[in-house]
Amino acid sequence: MLAPMEGTGRDRGSFWIAAAAANGFVAVAMGAFAAHGLKAVLDPEALGWVKTGADYQLWHGLALLGIGILAAGQASPWLSRAGFLMLSGVVLFSGSLYAMALGGWRGFALATPVGGTLLLLGWLALFLHALSRMRAGA
Repeated sequence: MLAPMEGTGRDRGSFWIAAAAANGFVAVAMGAFAAHGLKAVLDPEALGWVKTGADYQLWHGLALLGIGILAAGQASPWLSRAGFLMLSGVVLFSGSLYAMALGGWRGFALATPVGGTLLLLGWLALFLHALSRMRAGA
């Protein structure tokens, strides 16, 4: 598999679309697992963490889909940065919430704000991509 900075635009787009699909799958699976399989096991706070993690993962999966579609048609370092930041951010943010809910150890909470910051930086990188395209007249 090619890294998103290598290969053709089509390869770059395919990488981010695959990442989007994986995030969507995990988000829906975790949401359904929490709603149906864990409702009797987890307390309401832990269920809330899973819901929040799944919500953010699904929304950022959709953002990665958009990045994949854009990357297939144009090479842009800002798009790649946005994708890496969002993917890393969702792993840390949602992953730490899932781990806290399922593992019970609150130490995972240390990764949550780091992941949230990476998500914000991903959106900023996407904004900078759009700004650079507007300035270039594309």
